[in-house]
Amino acid sequence: MGDTTARLKRWFPVFVIAAAFVWACAVIVLHRTAEAPEGTIVIRVGHWQLETSVREAFDTLARDYQKLHPNVRIVQDAIPETTYGQWVTTNLMGGTAPDLMEIGIGVTEPLWISYQRRYFHPLTQYTARPNPYNRGTPLENTPLRQTFADGMRSAYIEALQEYMKINLSQFGVRIFYNKGLLKKLTGLDEAPRDYHGFLAACEEIKKHTNAEGKHFVPIACSGYHFWMWEMMMADQVTYPALARADFNRDGYVGNDENWVAFKSGRLSFDFPAYRARFRMIRQISDEFQVGYTGLTRDDAVLLFAQQKAVFMPTGTWDSRSLQEQAKGSFEVGLMEFPRPTDQDPEYGEFIKGPLYEVPWVGFPFGIVRTSKHPDVALDFLLFLASQPNNEKFNRIIGWIPSVVGCTMDPLLEAFKPKLEGVYGAMNFGLGGETWVRWSQDYSLFQVNQIDYDELAKRFGPFYIEKGLKDFMEVNRDWRRTIRTDEEFLAGIRAKALLATGDEAASLWIKYRSLTAMRQVLPEVTHARLMALVTKGPDPKAVGPYEHSPEVLDRVRARLKGGRVPKR
Repeated sequence: MGDTTARLKRWFPVFVIAAAFVWACAVIVLHRTAEAPEGTIVIRVGHWQLETSVREAFDTLARDYQKLHPNVRIVQDAIPETTYGQWVTTNLMGGTAPDLMEIGIGVTEPLWISYQRRYFHPLTQYTARPNPYNRGTPLENTPLRQTFADGMRSAYIEALQEYMKINLSQFGVRIFYNKGLLKKLTGLDEAPRDYHGFLAACEEIKKHTNAEGKHFVPIACSGYHFWMWEMMMADQVTYPALARADFNRDGYVGNDENWVAFKSGRLSFDFPAYRARFRMIRQISDEFQVGYTGLTRDDAVLLFAQQKAVFMPTGTWDSRSLQEQAKGSFEVGLMEFPRPTDQDPEYGEFIKGPLYEVPWVGFPFGIVRTSKHPDVALDFLLFLASQPNNEKFNRIIGWIPSVVGCTMDPLLEAFKPKLEGVYGAMNFGLGGETWVRWSQDYSLFQVNQIDYDELAKRFGPFYIEKGLKDFMEVNRDWRRTIRTDEEFLAGIRAKALLATGDEAASLWIKYRSLTAMRQVLPEVTHARLMALVTKGPDPKAVGPYEHSPEVLDRVRARLKGGRVPKR
């Protein structure tokens, strides 16, 4: 009897665990059966948006879709941000990923590009066709690409030469502030809009203590919020680098162009505009709470909600929740980022215009290759991206629609992007080893463990030396797309050969234009970049929008009507 009791005690935990496992399996099976009775098509949607309104919006639009397609069920997999990267990686590699997956966080950008190339369906072939769910709207005959606020630019992956995702919402970033606390601590009724006035207000705020005897924090920030200060304020002063590094003259400095400019001596960390950018970062980060880089998004929101901080940057995705948290406690103000003007005594020489705010269309979803029903997944995605449904979807969430012609919540009008101005021209995200090293060294600069000169000393030589490997990988990614380009152009050429009259003329113009853009000009650009890399640093080198002293002398001579000096 004693032996039997002892054995039962020894095996009892095993029985409990086994029973719990069987119960959990049964619950999952019953739940999945209830979600999708036999004969139905299940489309699973994976994302990291845990806000209640997002899941509510998906559920609402899923019911609308199921009225049109009774045999389809839409099921959400909402995963926390902190574990989304691991979840994405394990499911994609294990072949268990949902049909539709949100793309963007959890892993580095180069790795996401690799994942999209390997695990996601390209959507390029659908971008020139009208969205069938726009029937009966002003966008009925408009190609899908042109129905989005950014023309699907953010959905196009340069390295893959493909449209890989469809974005469902548009976002903007502004600074929220506590009006009452600002008045109490600084005497100001409105937050200063000029850069140095804003810094002065922050310094005044730090002089005061709360009821607990702790100093007020001017700006609530975290590792999550830091990029907003970079993109919306500091990157503006780097625009002059465009003249030295935009080798393909497309108006942007790509990660490959940035590296080639450093490799060929056209740019360095001594470039005055780059120094100015990091000086501004240091000035503004001194107004954040101590240890902000190790804090999460929720930590910063809590500090602001508890009225221990006056300012906090965030986007449309947080606007509704912040308003709710402040209700009955304090009044929330909204302001643009306090950027320097061209008259600023410290930064004016680098300011070439107001900041251009890219129509930031996000909330992107791609179709996973392991989906058993990719056509249905695409159809549901097009349903969400149609004008009436996208407006309804974003109205429920409280975000800005990504599709043109939609109305939005009046509160969100302040977030509408400014579409005239300049933008940043610094991009160290080349990939691989250089990106890891940049993240490490830049983190040390953020927490003030090293200054700018030390950052340049640590990262500059490594970037130039090790960047070649990452640069060549970027080129290999581009080369892998040649087959896709050939197939695409062959289709256009076939249509042109079979067409007659005006249609044929139009198709041949399109074919020649696309051939130049997708085959000829990229080859010229890549050949030039490789030539610059091969030649190495040139002390007399000039950028694509600059002129050598010899050329300037000739221009001056011609303008004066004199003889052209010989060199």
